[in-house]
Amino acid sequence: MKKLYLLLALLCTSFSQLYAQKAIGFVETDGHLFTLDGKPYYYVGTNYWYGGLLGSTGQGGDRVRLTKELDMLKKTGATNLRILAGAEGPNNQPYRVSPGLQMSPGVYNDTLLAGLDFLLAEMAKRDMKAVLYLNNSWEWSGGYGQYLNWNGYGPIPYALANNNDWAGFMRYVGQFHQCAPCKQQFADHITYMLSRTNQFTNKKYTEDPVIMAWQIANEPRAFSMANVPAYDKWIKSTAALIKSLDKNHLVSTGSEGSHGSEASIDVFKQVHTDPNIDYLTMHIWPKNWGWLDIKNIPGTVDSAVAKTDQYMDRHIAFAREQKKPIVMEEFGLPRDHHQYNLTDPTSARNKYYRHVFERVLTSAKEKDALAGANFWGFSGTARPNPARHFWKPGDDLMGDPPQEEQGLNSVFDTDSTMPLIARYTKAVKKAAKKKKQ
Repeated sequence: MKKLYLLLALLCTSFSQLYAQKAIGFVETDGHLFTLDGKPYYYVGTNYWYGGLLGSTGQGGDRVRLTKELDMLKKTGATNLRILAGAEGPNNQPYRVSPGLQMSPGVYNDTLLAGLDFLLAEMAKRDMKAVLYLNNSWEWSGGYGQYLNWNGYGPIPYALANNNDWAGFMRYVGQFHQCAPCKQQFADHITYMLSRTNQFTNKKYTEDPVIMAWQIANEPRAFSMANVPAYDKWIKSTAALIKSLDKNHLVSTGSEGSHGSEASIDVFKQVHTDPNIDYLTMHIWPKNWGWLDIKNIPGTVDSAVAKTDQYMDRHIAFAREQKKPIVMEEFGLPRDHHQYNLTDPTSARNKYYRHVFERVLTSAKEKDALAGANFWGFSGTARPNPARHFWKPGDDLMGDPPQEEQGLNSVFDTDSTMPLIARYTKAVKKAAKKKKQ
């Protein structure tokens, strides 16, 4: 009997060691907390969607710039990066990321896959974490629209090519949730990406702790109340698929919150109660949502801050109810005079950022549900092309996607916002280590 107890004890110890070994370096959840190696994990990070493209040796690639900017972010303390896994579709489309990763269903650009590998390998060297999103409801990386185009729904009606007809574009992409082959092709894409092994580290993606989470899409939407049941089913089935393929990583939706849920907090709640969705997200765009007067940005930023607080409070309260962390993973503000060059000051942006960062800092001190913030977006050493406002192949990649004016919401290496970010990354990290005040 004594031998049996010893054997059981040994087995328990072995299983505990195995579990501990598996968990080392992976971000996990414990109620409404993120944890990393058993300790609370709070952060101030950034959106760096183009990182995989910079890691490529092909068109748009610049590994020297990439490693320089990763060093810059590491020094600043912004080590949580939200990244596009890759764009869908051909490279001849307007207002779109180029080059694409998935050129046609199941056909991949190996150079860009290697670029993503390189990015993750370099992030691992710097003890960074990546949130990788796999789809997009907007046009700038293909996403919903490209899957529809592949399946016979006609040309993508780009809003900027059609007198800013965003309503027409949204009607088009809203068909995605009713398109069975579109959804199957996306499921196949998930299976393909999650089965990859990094050629630089020889780590399977599903076993790589540099990845914090897989995200279903950038700002997934139903685009109509009629689509909500199909959208809800798609989100939940996709989350279940990812979990079936990867037991180590977190899953999130990439949702804006109620604004991207047909303006309904109830729709947002309906989707995010799913147990396969590990944490919640919210995005806030004061200019796009009419909370800011672009002719008087410094004079209206306080009003935008007040509306931001209301929006955040509503979503954080739900996160507490669900015992899940929540991240403010997209927010941005133009420069003071709505110009796209680095001579325009960023006093209003800095004020807005400081407020969001203060909320994360307070949450870290209180061990509350607001677990992080990723500002949009880091542009590092890139510079806007003075000859035009919109991106074309050959221009520097930056935080503003191709359908937006280059420099609109970008944070550049010389901006006064950078020391502000550094101050808060340090303060949040310090507060996360302390017990609840």
